[in-house]
Amino acid sequence: MDDLEKAILIIFDESGTIDNELKKRAENYCNEIKENKASICRLCIEKLCFSNLVQVQFWCLQTLHDMIKACYLSMAPEEIYMIRSSVFSIVCLEPVDDKNRRRVLEGPAFVKNKLAQVLTTLIYFEYPLIWSSVFVDFFPHLSKGNLVIDMFCRVLNVLDDELISMDYPRTSEELTVAARVKDAIRQQCVAQIVRSWYDIVSMYRNNNEELCASALDSMRRYISWIDIGLIVNDAFIPLLFDLVLAGSLSDSLRGAAIRCLLAVVSKRMEPQSKLSLLQNLQISRVFRLVAENGDAELVSDISSLLTGYAVEALDCFKLINSEDAKGVSMELLNEVLPSVFYVMKNFELDDTFNVVQFLSGYVATLKNFGPLREKQLFHVGQILEVIFALIRYDPTYRTNLEVMDKIGKEEEDRMVEFRKDLFVLLRTVGRVAPDITHLFIRNSLASAVSSSSESNAEEVEGALSLLYALGESLSDESMRSGSGFLSELVLTLLSTKFPCHSNRLVALVYLETVTRYVKFIQDNTQYIPMVLAAFLDERGIHHSNINVSRRASYLFMRVVKLLKVKLGHFIETILQRLQDTVAQCTIMNSSTEVVSGSEDGNHVFEAIGLLIGMEDVPPEKQSDYLSSLLHPLCQQVETLLINANLSTYEETNAKISIIQQIIMAINSLSKGFSERLVTTRRPAIGLMFKQTLDVLLQVLVVFPKVEPLRSKVTSFIHRMVDTLGPSVFPYLPKALEKLLAEIEPREMVGFLVLLNQLICKFSTRVRDIVEEIFPGVADRIFSVIPRDGLPSGPGAVNEEIRELQELQRALYTFLHVITTHDLSSVFITPKSKAYLDPVMQLLLYSSCNHKDILVRKACVQIFTRLIKDWCAQPYEEKVPGFRNFMIEAFGINCCLYSVLDRSFELRDANTFVLFGEIVLAQKVMYEKLGNDFLVHFVSKGFSAAHCPPDLAEQYSQKLQGNDIKALKSFYQSLVENLRLQQNGSLVFR
Repeated sequence: MDDLEKAILIIFDESGTIDNELKKRAENYCNEIKENKASICRLCIEKLCFSNLVQVQFWCLQTLHDMIKACYLSMAPEEIYMIRSSVFSIVCLEPVDDKNRRRVLEGPAFVKNKLAQVLTTLIYFEYPLIWSSVFVDFFPHLSKGNLVIDMFCRVLNVLDDELISMDYPRTSEELTVAARVKDAIRQQCVAQIVRSWYDIVSMYRNNNEELCASALDSMRRYISWIDIGLIVNDAFIPLLFDLVLAGSLSDSLRGAAIRCLLAVVSKRMEPQSKLSLLQNLQISRVFRLVAENGDAELVSDISSLLTGYAVEALDCFKLINSEDAKGVSMELLNEVLPSVFYVMKNFELDDTFNVVQFLSGYVATLKNFGPLREKQLFHVGQILEVIFALIRYDPTYRTNLEVMDKIGKEEEDRMVEFRKDLFVLLRTVGRVAPDITHLFIRNSLASAVSSSSESNAEEVEGALSLLYALGESLSDESMRSGSGFLSELVLTLLSTKFPCHSNRLVALVYLETVTRYVKFIQDNTQYIPMVLAAFLDERGIHHSNINVSRRASYLFMRVVKLLKVKLGHFIETILQRLQDTVAQCTIMNSSTEVVSGSEDGNHVFEAIGLLIGMEDVPPEKQSDYLSSLLHPLCQQVETLLINANLSTYEETNAKISIIQQIIMAINSLSKGFSERLVTTRRPAIGLMFKQTLDVLLQVLVVFPKVEPLRSKVTSFIHRMVDTLGPSVFPYLPKALEKLLAEIEPREMVGFLVLLNQLICKFSTRVRDIVEEIFPGVADRIFSVIPRDGLPSGPGAVNEEIRELQELQRALYTFLHVITTHDLSSVFITPKSKAYLDPVMQLLLYSSCNHKDILVRKACVQIFTRLIKDWCAQPYEEKVPGFRNFMIEAFGINCCLYSVLDRSFELRDANTFVLFGEIVLAQKVMYEKLGNDFLVHFVSKGFSAAHCPPDLAEQYSQKLQGNDIKALKSFYQSLVENLRLQQNGSLVFR
């Protein structure tokens, strides 16, 4: 063993005993050998002849493959001849220079595949122009038996993989070469290749099935582009069917024959010819196999053949105009469909998606018929049975799905995705044959209802899922009227308690289905008690499975939203049934776990709020209801806050969790109360919420630095702003002060959103509050946001930078909200003046350079508004220095230089909107700043941009006119002209 062989063995070693340094040295050594391009190919051939090490053989073949691909065009003819003759000799078991002592063809599959790849690469470059006889030369050697025949098949397969098959993306050069190779094979030797396949299969079917399967696999690949008559004849088709129907043969060989028949069926051809082909095949010969075979792989192949056949028959029906031919197509379909249905209902298949797509196409075709015939109606019923069979869960996963472990979660996710196409098919069937679909769903539900066993959970879940999916295709009118069958189904649904209702999936789909059909209840109020019972008993919110209970809470809230005007008489009953659920929020829990209601329990409070917050609830009862809910919750918060700082770490965490839950519950409860009700109609209700706000603000005093609590209190203030209106003002200074005192940068975004809400809702009425809070906000933000911009680009943005980017975007929005709500005076109060320059510089930089076009637009709009506010009259100096800043900095840099930059893409829709804002800003500057702006803009800006005097004069005229559209159009053409003149040589910044 020489050094090269030793190095190759080290490279391929996977024992883990060789250190990385030695492997690296071995790789470097082998790479140095490769660098000697003058001798490397001959060295590889010699090693292939003499080495019995498969690692060395593979390395040599890989090196040869790489060299041919990279250097073929620069190789000497004699070297190419040496490689060609040597490789072909090895492939054909011929000696190389009378020295071939080792047989590579006796090696493992990965070595033989690599050898086939080397030969295929030579074919790529040389066939047929240089080496025209490569395939013809192969045929005499096939008589040597298994090894050469196997290699012949491998070469054909690799040629398909590497060059011919359209299953992989190809370059234009590869497509050209593939066409050249296929044309040459068709003209020269395709008949001999097909004859070889036939001889191989005929000769070896009883003593080497693996070799036969390999030959058939090659044939399958080539059928799509060779003359179909070479295969569809009295010799080959009977042979293929003989193999398929021979139960004594292996499933792998029978499967290979089936896949060849599928390739024949799928061959692209003129529709009439295809129809004749399908008729002559007599595919019915394989129908019995679907019932006889239990092997999943063979059944999958049979299913693919039957589906492919059905797809082609359906295409013939669509493409042929002759009524006779259409009739033949439909007969073929009628013949094959029962077997397709049988396989779908009884086996798990890899190509289920393709079958479902075919069935969708078939049903869509039925839409063009008048009344469906008996056979078609039967097929529609069979399709519904297929859908029902496929959407049912496998009972073996029942426990996993119940506890929702990793396996259960994966199975549920898989089934959700898998069902999508099936439910689309269901809706298509429902449109084509509504009566049959409705009857099928009714019977499925009736069958599920009639069972007294818990063991049919999957059947019940499937029947309910069908009913749920059907609702998606029903119009609102159909839903409300309950058209015939629907009222019966809904009544069955509401009145049934399935034995398997404890099953999580059954309970969930039951509640989802009731929710989907609740629109029917709106016009059929007699069913309301049954709906409420479904949600309030052990089928819903009181279900033993916490996941079902939580989902039921959310769905109940949605139902209440839809039905609340009809639920006035049921409020007492509902509150009574929810008493234990509501009480969970006020139960002190000694552990740090959140109480069992979790956040989803808040949907119950939202539902209650929607009910008791209605104006037609009597005032006394409304006060009693609300007080009975708010009082214990507030009392609980006050109790938890007493001596909170003296608690242990575990006790403090438990208190924080419960307070969070209570705040969210009160927040959800308040959503049902309108501002008009609590401030105008029934101020006593408003007083209760104010008292609650007083209590909850104490949380910020006791726990000033607990971010989750601060977030929840902020959210509640949002709610109270909407609910209490201006009467919330007295509480805002203290609340905002406490929130700002200990605020972290990541919290500042939420704080700005709260301020934006206040400004948007109350405008100038919150001027004093905003003026008081703005200096603190500006100080916090400018202390964390770099003045020279935030880093960007790959690898530069981490979580901290993302938070700062989000904060910066929130700041732009905040500044925009201030200026557009007549509050620009906030920037120039004595306390805020120190931050005016940083604000202006940030806005200027961002209006010119920010990567987000929408941010740039907002900044331009801010400046436009400030000009109007602070420069009401020409030459007025309301804010010292602002006029000059706008003329010299904003006017030149944003309105001219930034749009001249080639990164300013005028063809982009958002950028073009920004351009319009920039033009508008110029117009406003001229109106408010007069000739000072125009003279400076033209003399300095246009001069630096080398703008011709005549264009500058035209700009001045357009700016002084009244047609903003004409100004925008002219300025766009001006910018494009100036860009052409710069020719990329002038960069403005």
